[in-house]
Amino acid sequence: MAWKNIPSLLLALALLLPLAPARAQDALKAEAKERLSKVEAALDGWDVPGARRELQALEGIVPEDVEPLKYFQGRVAFEEGHYTEAIEQLKAANIEDKPGSYLRLAKDTQAIVKDHAHAESEHFIFYYPKGKDEVLVPYALETLESIHRALAEDLGHRPPGKIRVEVVNNARELSKVSTLTYQQIQTTGTIAICKFNKLMVTSPKAVARGYDWQDTLAHEYIHLVVSQMSHNTVPIWLHEGLAKFLESRWRGKPGLAMTPSTLALLGRRVKDDKLIPFEKMHPSIAMLPTAEDAATAFAEVYFAIDYVYETQGNKGLREIILGLRDGKTDKKSVEAATGMPFPLFEKSWLAHIKKQSFPKELLPREEVVLKENAKDKDEKKKGREISFGDFAEVTEVPARKFAHLGELMRERNRTRAAAEEYAKAHKLVGDKYESVSNKYALALLELRRLDEAENVLRGSLRLHPGSPSTSVHLGRILLFRKDYPKARQTYLEALAADPFDPEIHIALMRIHEALGETALVTRTRAASVVLTGLKPEEVNQVAQEFLREDKELVEGDEALSGNGKDAAPKPPAAPAPAKDAGH
Repeated sequence: MAWKNIPSLLLALALLLPLAPARAQDALKAEAKERLSKVEAALDGWDVPGARRELQALEGIVPEDVEPLKYFQGRVAFEEGHYTEAIEQLKAANIEDKPGSYLRLAKDTQAIVKDHAHAESEHFIFYYPKGKDEVLVPYALETLESIHRALAEDLGHRPPGKIRVEVVNNARELSKVSTLTYQQIQTTGTIAICKFNKLMVTSPKAVARGYDWQDTLAHEYIHLVVSQMSHNTVPIWLHEGLAKFLESRWRGKPGLAMTPSTLALLGRRVKDDKLIPFEKMHPSIAMLPTAEDAATAFAEVYFAIDYVYETQGNKGLREIILGLRDGKTDKKSVEAATGMPFPLFEKSWLAHIKKQSFPKELLPREEVVLKENAKDKDEKKKGREISFGDFAEVTEVPARKFAHLGELMRERNRTRAAAEEYAKAHKLVGDKYESVSNKYALALLELRRLDEAENVLRGSLRLHPGSPSTSVHLGRILLFRKDYPKARQTYLEALAADPFDPEIHIALMRIHEALGETALVTRTRAASVVLTGLKPEEVNQVAQEFLREDKELVEGDEALSGNGKDAAPKPPAAPAPAKDAGH
């Protein structure tokens, strides 16, 4: 929002210096106008330190109470995270308190984060709601520092100062601190936003089955880096393509973020000739009509960047960004980076998509389901309770019937018969459905058929990577076998989607103890205390006896199970965990 009343600043200067020579007044007016334009340009280009420098120079030559000056003082203070100051200055500038105004954004943001706790690392300040979101802190900061190092290497940019990261409790709060409406967030499943020189991320506690929150932090940080590098000139299709392609760099190579289900969706849209044109992705993919359209668009732009990287490497990605910074259009920047006319790039990109190995059938798409929208949000599943609803996604009727019968057998403690029915369902649908695979694997675990259970779970993870339930079930097997390094990796993969499951932290505590990782034992013990309400010594006892070989592998205290998983391995008697501490 540009300041609409710049002439008032020039008028104030004229009134301030009525006796000054006309030439001096004209020089001051010209300098003030130039400084004001530079402040606005710096803010538009995501250069907040530059905006602050120009603003300080402006403050030395104009009256301190002039409205345009107050407006930009408020804008800069807002983007620096000084919300109280921003509110005062924007009020003094007579900015309206209405939806979408900077004054409303500052007031709403201050109200939401004023009681947040915070933690710092070398390059980040992480603000989070007090309570169980505390367990995010060490993992979040490690993720952010890792992606910071990776992008410094890949793109050659290091943001100045410390980047502000704000965790909000739910989608309604995200809509208040951003420019997206609650309806847009609901429609597209948007869970995080990079804007106003900061990252805004929804707590995983707001999502029914968790989400890839660590990849999401990395994704939003990439947006910030690209915006700063390019002076905010990169169009949305390139922005999202870069962020999606590079988001896995915090944990390894780029290009690991494309899931089989999204690839299957893209394959269908290619076959039906229903891709999303690049120009329809503006101003935001989050504003597309449906979540499926948004997922398709993300996949398209991912492969556009994948093609550039495959042919030109990181140099090609940097040249596109810097070309846009220097005033080239997106098409000219791509042409310069790839050495081909844009129509040929589009043709080559489409051919690159078509040569991908698409799954033969459409897979259930991973969706971010807010708890407020979850169909079973009021259901309280306990222990071995039967649940036909777990198989609602299974469209093949015979397989669903077998799975339902398996549930009936399991509810009656006929585990062997249950496994046989689940096996029939699994034979019909393979690894297509997490629900079928996990129920089948759990029955096999109860029968001590560990190798078979592991094969089923690993098959499911190939089609549904990052599933927290599946990773936890696989982790139980690896921990039971005392394969601590692989168990650690598997539980960390579960934590990357569902950080509030106490079983994950207690299992990791047990693993870190076995591996002699003392500092990490302290971390996981603290997280377990927060999530369970147990005392530290009680958590120690639970961790020591987490997997006792003389007990059934999957029997356990239902208080430690969650997110659709069956009971965890049985801990010793202890006080019941606190529910949703810190909500």
